[in-house]
Amino acid sequence: MDLNATMLVQAVVFGLFIWFTVSWVWPKILRPIEARQKNIVEGLAEAEKGRNSLVEAKKEADKLLADARARAQEIVANADKAASLRVEESKGTAKTEGERIVSAAHAQVQQEVQSAKQQLREQVALLAVAGAEKILRREVHAKDHADMLNQLKGQL
Repeated sequence: MDLNATMLVQAVVFGLFIWFTVSWVWPKILRPIEARQKNIVEGLAEAEKGRNSLVEAKKEADKLLADARARAQEIVANADKAASLRVEESKGTAKTEGERIVSAAHAQVQQEVQSAKQQLREQVALLAVAGAEKILRREVHAKDHADMLNQLKGQL
């Protein structure tokens, strides 16, 4: 055989080999590669969505946390306000109760003063009658004695 014919046969066989490889082998090799590329692209897209979702979730969490802090501060402020009102109310109640106690004490003192005055009047009357009896050196009748005591009480 001639070198040209050998080269020509080799070229035809090589062409058939290329055609066979492109027609049958190459698609079988490309299918898994394309599927893998598709999976990689989808995975990257999902990762990007996940990253965006994470950013959104973080923003939402920060917002909720800020709202919770503001609400907590509001609750604390309301509690302080309520405590202040209760303290003021307690002060008012204590002041009113104190005034009532002082008033009751004044009334009791006045009553005791009146009672002491009454006792003193009776004692003065008894002393006056006793002194008058000694002066007169005679016994005064019980009725006269009671009239005299009542008269002295009225004068005092």
